[in-house]
This record gives sequence, C-alpha cells and structure tokens, in this order.
Amino acid sequence: MFGLETDVFILLFISLFAACAFEFVNGFHDTANAVATVIYTNSLKPTYAVVWSGICNFTGVLLGGIGVAMGIVNLLPVELLVDQNVYHSVAMVLALLLSAIIWNLGTWYFGLPSSSSHTLIGSILGVGLAFATMPENKTGAAVNWEKAIETGYALLLSPLLGFSLAIVLMFILRRSVPEEAKDQLFKEPKKNTEPPTWIRSILIATCSLVSFFHGSNDGQKGVGLIMLILIGIVPYHFAVKADLDPRLMQTNITTIQQTMGVLDSTHLSSANRARLVRTNAELAELSRLVNGPLVDNRIPNEKRLEVRSDLLLINSNVKKIVEDEGSNLSANQVAQLNKNLGEEGGLRRFTDYAPLWVILMIALSLGLGTMIGWRRIVVTVGEKIGKQHLTYAQGASAELVAAMMIGLASGLKLPVSTTHVLSSGIAGSMVANKGVKNLQAGTIRNIALAWVLTLPVSLLLSFTLYIFFRWLL
Repeated sequence: MFGLETDVFILLFISLFAACAFEFVNGFHDTANAVATVIYTNSLKPTYAVVWSGICNFTGVLLGGIGVAMGIVNLLPVELLVDQNVYHSVAMVLALLLSAIIWNLGTWYFGLPSSSSHTLIGSILGVGLAFATMPENKTGAAVNWEKAIETGYALLLSPLLGFSLAIVLMFILRRSVPEEAKDQLFKEPKKNTEPPTWIRSILIATCSLVSFFHGSNDGQKGVGLIMLILIGIVPYHFAVKADLDPRLMQTNITTIQQTMGVLDSTHLSSANRARLVRTNAELAELSRLVNGPLVDNRIPNEKRLEVRSDLLLINSNVKKIVEDEGSNLSANQVAQLNKNLGEEGGLRRFTDYAPLWVILMIALSLGLGTMIGWRRIVVTVGEKIGKQHLTYAQGASAELVAAMMIGLASGLKLPVSTTHVLSSGIAGSMVANKGVKNLQAGTIRNIALAWVLTLPVSLLLSFTLYIFFRWLL
C-alpha cells in the first residue's frame, strides 16, 4: 500500500485504526446526545433512532465541507505538519489520539457528557507544546495560538449561548402555544408510550438536525485527524492534492506578488520585512516549479512536502502582514489576497482537501459508536440534569438550539462541542421551567468538573505521550 516499508505500513494502519477508534468513542458521547431526547421521549425506538441518526451524521459529514477539519489541522505549527521524519509524525498522531481516547472512555464509563472536541483540542495543544521542547524545533514554534484562541472562544461561548437561548425559546413557547397543546407539550413522557404525532414529528425533526450538524462539525474533526496521519506518514501521496493541475497556482501567485509589491518594505516592522522577504522567495520558488517541466502535470514526489510547507507559510505570513499593515492596502486589495489564498479558488485548495474514502470512513466510525454506547448518556440527559424528567418541550427546545449553534459554528469553520451545547440547552430548559433549583447540583457539578478538567488533562496526557513515543520511535 502506497509503496511503504513494512514497519511504516504497520504504523500507518495503527494510526488510522486509532483515528477511527476516536470517532467510534466520539459516537458514545456526542452522537448519543443527538438521539437522547428522541429515545427518552419514546418518539423513536433506540434501534431506529441510532440508525436514523447515523444516516443523518453520514450526510452531514459528506456535505459539511472540510473547513472545521482544516481548522483542527492548522492548530499545529507548520514545522510539525511538514516534518520529514515519518516516525515523528507517527509519535504526534498516536499521542494525540491515545490521550483523547483514554479521557473519552473514562468519562463515558461514568456517564458524563464530556466533550470530544475539548479532548481533541487539548490533545493537539499538548503535542504542539511538547514539540516546542524538541531539539529540531529551531524557531520555538509550538501552537498556532491565533487559531487556538479563536477555537477557545467558540468552545467557551457556545454552551453559554445554548443555555441562554433555551431559556428564551421555552419562554416563547409558553407564551405562544395554545392552552390545549401546552398541556401535551409540557408534560413528562409516559413510559413505553409514544407522544402525540405532532410532538413526535417535531422531536424527530430536531434530532435529525442535531445529527446532521453534528456530522458536519464533529465528523470533520475525524477527517482532520485522518489527513494529519496521511500527510505525516505518506506525504508523497497526500501533502498536496494530486488531481489538481499545479499550473493553476500561477494566476494566484502572480496576483499575490503584485498585491504584496504595493507594500513599501521600509515602512514595515522588522518582523514583517522578514516575512515579506520569505514570502516573495517562496512565491518565486513555486512559480519556477509550476512553470518548469512537469511529468503528467504533477508535482514531483520529492517536492510535495516542500510545496505544502511553502503554501502554508505563504498563507500564514501574508495574513500576518496584512493584519499588521492592512492600512497600507485597499479593501479590494485585501479581498484579492484572501481570494487567491483561500481554499475555493486560491492556493489553499491544494492543501485543504480530503478524499471521499476518508469522509466515508469517519462517517461509518461515528455511526457504529452511536449504536453501541448510547444508553449511559441518554439516561444522564433525560433524568439526571434536572430534578424533573425531561418534557417534550424541553427536549425539542434544547435540540433546536443545539442544531442552530452547531450549524452556525460549521458555517464559520469553528469546532464546538455537541455535548456541551446540548447539555447546556437541557439545563437552560430546566431553569426556564422552575428556576435554578430545578437542576440536580451533583450532575451539573460533575459535568462542569469534566468540562474544566478535559482540556488540561488531555493536554498533559498528549504532552507526556508525545515525549514517550519520540523516545520509543
């Protein structure tokens, strides 16, 4: 496979298996939240619910693009992403995956709706910080902090918004729903009894939306992991998109060169002057490559990782220069730069991609995890967050809010936690019903504790495992 040596092939197989295992465990946590209300309210039998949720997740992964996936990948510094040593890449992948799996399994065992997103991001940050201690890291690069802060805001604000919006939605429902319907909507589900058809339809619809948007957001995290593995271990095949004619870069390169040429380097800071010199050199190097002789219109194997490095550094450096010196460029010039750097028609379309088989693999892993591990989380969501059992209105409100928040985040290419958004929505609906006293303090405390501990524990785990695997490999 890919013409690899036996030991490297075995490491590739183990890494891909670990990535699928992460998504499988993710199904225990996050996708189980998507089906929790529809199962708990007897709107669908568990078997039908998880199969339907799996189909919606599959569709979400397939149609959701790869913006979130690349956001996850780009948390790591360029130097680590283009490390020529295959064993260093294997150490990175195994460290972040094993740390994420260990924490996810532990919290699942105790029935805690912990966040796979927090776990994965903490693991990635731990690997980046560990890489900063390595002797080959001459620049001190550890983590793409700009992207990490942006991701942190998304993870922090989304549950707070979910909690608040659920309260608002419950308030609207109480004021707008007719009295005869209100009696049905705001009562607890009866054991083994289906809700009225109109309520059942709403709950199935909201479950479908959460499942779809979960696939479009969380599924992409798995896609990003697989691409990290493939780029690190078999860069000749995956460092840049092979089926795109590299000569298409020339138009982008020319436009970027012309626009950056407007800047007067004497007025730039010393850091930005260095970035500009390096960017111009990388653009010129790419231009020579794509205009030179190419066999079958493909970038030579030995140049692919180098081309990926150039493309990522050009994107990073130009954006930093524009951010600092943007006043020297018109809005049209900035828009031209963004267009020619972007993933739709710009240079990033050569690096920001995922093959269809990767997307299918992740979708299948998510679906299988849901079917096996859903029960513990369903009980927590349905009975242990509030002192009263979940009502139809509360389930529908929480899931509608979760679907809106996750869909918005996917559109903005930001990762969020399905677990925390939905759990906070459930908590908000409970508060809207009878105030804060309606929450079960023990469960809320445990969820909050898992929320606080997930990032530092997964970071420490991955940091330690990366150091260990680097020593071992």
